[in-house]
Amino acid sequence: MSNWDAWIGREQKREELIVAATVAPWLATFDRDDPDDGSTPQGFHWCVCLPDAPTVSLGVDGHPVRDDRVSSFFPPIPLPRRMWAASKIEFGWPLLPGEIVTRTSRIASITEKSGGTGKLVFVDVVHETRCAEVMSVREIQSIVFREAAPAGAPPAPPPPTHDSFDPSDWDAHRALVPSEALLFRYSALTFNSHRIHYDLPYTTEVEGYRGLVVHGPLTATLLLDLAARHFGDNALKRFDFRGTSPAICGEALHLALRGAGDAVEIGAFASDGRQVMAATAAV
Repeated sequence: MSNWDAWIGREQKREELIVAATVAPWLATFDRDDPDDGSTPQGFHWCVCLPDAPTVSLGVDGHPVRDDRVSSFFPPIPLPRRMWAASKIEFGWPLLPGEIVTRTSRIASITEKSGGTGKLVFVDVVHETRCAEVMSVREIQSIVFREAAPAGAPPAPPPPTHDSFDPSDWDAHRALVPSEALLFRYSALTFNSHRIHYDLPYTTEVEGYRGLVVHGPLTATLLLDLAARHFGDNALKRFDFRGTSPAICGEALHLALRGAGDAVEIGAFASDGRQVMAATAAV
């Protein structure tokens, strides 16, 4: 499609003071109490040092328009559909209220591929988040850009079957139904205006999904919350996840965990057992 070498190495740096007024809405969104040590739970880092693009700069999907200006962090990839595909995360010192947080984001690689759905472009971004000048979170985030859904294609994901998820082989299990309110609150917390999370006609008629899509990092945060319920707050030193299929608002989501030490497996599944997200972690 193009040569985007000029974007590799491009950086953004942001700074923010973590205050109680920022942490409280996050805790309320996930029905959580404060960690006993006064820190913020793992997953909160996705809600700080956020890009603040003006509304006038947003494209039809609610994300900032990608172009060849210096101010455009992502290159002008012409593929219209965007998805957070995966992340590899190393946790260090917990983020603490009252401390200054800085995040440096750098484009590490841009890779073009072809798949069953057509052309794909993967952009890997390295995010380094520091609290009180100590590394708190280092994340390699993979964003994939995809072609538009072909006309007449069946909505994704496929409708639920009559199968059911079996939690008997897992050490911990939690079931919940992501609601419109949960999606709205998470979009607000992360300043994410991607329309697949709140605009049902756009989601179904333009993007080709079967319903409103649960954010990838929202599902990942729910998996981190399951780990915190099982191992304790801020217990993970590593957490890698990969989205395998969209989770749909209003449909049951099963969170499951098994293993210990450096070999923890965590997953999110639809009611019929279809895997939504696969993750591994180390305590």
